[in-house]
Amino acid sequence: MRNLNRRSLTAPALLGCAAAMVAALATAQQGNGSVPRLADGHADLSGTWDNGAGIDFVQPRKEGDSVCFFGCGGGPGLPPDANGASAPRPNTPQYRPECAARVADLDKRQVEEDPILRCAAPGVPRIGPPDKIVQRAGEVLFLYEDVSGNFFRIVPTDGRPHPKGNEPSFLGDAVGHWEGDTLVVETVNFNGQAWLTDNGAFSTKDLRVVERIRRTPDTLEWTATAYDPAVLTQPWEVPRRVAKLTDLEIVESPPCIDRSLAHMVDGSHHTNPR
Repeated sequence: MRNLNRRSLTAPALLGCAAAMVAALATAQQGNGSVPRLADGHADLSGTWDNGAGIDFVQPRKEGDSVCFFGCGGGPGLPPDANGASAPRPNTPQYRPECAARVADLDKRQVEEDPILRCAAPGVPRIGPPDKIVQRAGEVLFLYEDVSGNFFRIVPTDGRPHPKGNEPSFLGDAVGHWEGDTLVVETVNFNGQAWLTDNGAFSTKDLRVVERIRRTPDTLEWTATAYDPAVLTQPWEVPRRVAKLTDLEIVESPPCIDRSLAHMVDGSHHTNPR
């Protein structure tokens, strides 16, 4: 048998070489204006993202002895139709006929029933894309600055299943996985109290939401689909949102105080870009 004088590489050495190559590639890509990457090769979604939402749309206005929070003085909003009802909103969740009366009632009484006006979390997908993302291998942290406060979501990406035994909540339990450079986040275990959007679009405990997040060098593309077959006739695809990278950090939201109905001018909807 021929004796081969060959130097072999151990497994740790091979792993070290691979990590060094990935890091070098990530550095080169960033230098070329491509999407930054972590050492594990996944796109790095970390950053603060201006998504055009948050608490800025709440602009209280004093009108005589009252304070108006939403739809003040003929401001932006959808005009009523000939019968005085709110005009249909585009791309809204489509409900089963037996749910129509409840949706219409909640829509009419939004300022009395909307959970975010009682300091609850907006829920998913209503909360929209994150305002800030902190990412590391096997885990992504979403931070939000919203009308009813600051919120966070921890999204494992290491292959673990949804946790068992957690209490249902407004933001549910999320797990993520990568499809190429797209982070896919599936969220379940909701409490059935959150709205999908601000027109009375209620949800149930069986709601399941799938978000897809993809980064370009300076933007974050976010889409979401809500599945709630007990009340929806079809999955609801949330309009695509694009957030821009910014150097302005999110800040602590002011204390959330339940909106006093005694000071509401009328039942107008708030103009919510989400």
